[in-house]
Amino acid sequence: MKTLKQILAYLIWIVVSLLLGIGYMRILLGPRGNFKGFWRLLDLFYDIGLICIGGIAGLVISFLFILVDLFYLKKKLKTSVRATLTRFLILIGITVVVAGIHYILEKVIDII
Repeated sequence: MKTLKQILAYLIWIVVSLLLGIGYMRILLGPRGNFKGFWRLLDLFYDIGLICIGGIAGLVISFLFILVDLFYLKKKLKTSVRATLTRFLILIGITVVVAGIHYILEKVIDII
C-alpha cells in the first residue's frame, strides 16, 4: 500500500511538472495567432510545438525532480503541508534551471 501511495504521489508530481513545461513553452512561444483559411495550419503547428516540446521539457523537469526527491528530499522531509510546499518550490526551481539551460542552448550557443 505504501508503494502504491508513493507511485500515485509521483504521478501527481509528474502531471504538475508537465503542466509547468507546457506553461514554459506557452510563455516562450507567445500568444496564439488568429489565422483563417489555409493559414489555420499554422495554429496546428503551434499546438504541436506547445504540446510536444513542452511535454519534453516537462519530462526533463519531472525526471530531475524525482531524482532530487528520491536521493535528498525523502530523507530530509516528512509528509506535511510544509514538505509539500518545499517540494513544489524545488520543482519551480528545477523549472527555472531547465528554462535557463534551454535559453542558453537556444539563444546564446545556438545549438537548439
